[in-house]
Amino acid sequence: MTTTAAPPTSTPADRPEPVGGTTTEPAAAAAKPPTPPRVKALQRFALSITVFNIVGHLFLGFEQSPITPILALLGSYTTALLMEWVDSRAHGRVPEFTGGTGNLVTFLLPAHIAGLACAMLLWGHESIWPYLFAVTAANASKYVIRLRENGRLRHMLNPSNAGIALTLVVFPWVGIAPPYHFTNNISDTLDWLLPLAVLGAGTMLNAGLTKKIPLIMAWVLGFAAQAFLRWLFLDHSLVGALLPMTGFAFILFTNYMITDPGTTPRSRRGQVIFGLTAAATYSILVLAEVSFGLFFALVITCILRGLILLFSPARRESNRRAAEAATTATATATAGTTPAAPVAEPAKTVAGPPK
Repeated sequence: MTTTAAPPTSTPADRPEPVGGTTTEPAAAAAKPPTPPRVKALQRFALSITVFNIVGHLFLGFEQSPITPILALLGSYTTALLMEWVDSRAHGRVPEFTGGTGNLVTFLLPAHIAGLACAMLLWGHESIWPYLFAVTAANASKYVIRLRENGRLRHMLNPSNAGIALTLVVFPWVGIAPPYHFTNNISDTLDWLLPLAVLGAGTMLNAGLTKKIPLIMAWVLGFAAQAFLRWLFLDHSLVGALLPMTGFAFILFTNYMITDPGTTPRSRRGQVIFGLTAAATYSILVLAEVSFGLFFALVITCILRGLILLFSPARRESNRRAAEAATTATATATAGTTPAAPVAEPAKTVAGPPK
């Protein structure tokens, strides 16, 4: 009579990893690629601006109608999806929002941020059309003004800022939300704690994910420097020139708009130049008596950066290499469907004739 021995028990730590077999669930989870920093930054931006809008309409005293951000979001989602579909059809590619719910949500994050930013910062009185125009222009700017960089088309303008700036031009009666808009219903300690909290959250986000602290420092110091120079040489009021830096709008602009990862330089030197250029452009606009100088200064700075990239020899070389790589990949894929005899021919010559 034979007996069958029970298999020895072992803990998960004692079991060897399967080789060439079925991957276990922990191994599959470990193999999942990490979330790119750009996507993480978009997620944090989207969460922050969503919470701020909800708190603003419930407690802070935002003066737009509560339906405004909802309609702005729906308009932003719709235009983003429509334009991506049209652009993908025109270029013969798969739309970025396809491939599952995760891809759809990630694709809509910029549209979400643009929708809430336009709804929060613009003041269109009782009309909803300026907000819908702003979100449409914001999403359209990503497809209308683009440059090819490393073989890929990239937008040059900050979408939210471009939509706001164009709306201010097209609708002269539309303005920016008043300064008291963000702290309308709070006072005393909360009146200065809230700006500090937003400043701290934005600084941590930019330091940890977008890596735009050099740009922020250059922009803030450049803004202070242009105020001092206007006071020193043009007899402007120093307090009046520095006063915008104390406003809530300036904090939001500095931490959440000028630091857009997709439309600002990556290098430390490039970030410093970008921030100083924005500050200098703002000063010129102030001297020209142009209102809403922050938003127009950023548009002009992004355009200047685009022109530099357009005529940059390094950009032309990178695009040439990307085109060569794409051609090589296409040729390789095509060669994979043909017989491999021509590839093996050099090996026969080296080895000599068969005996």
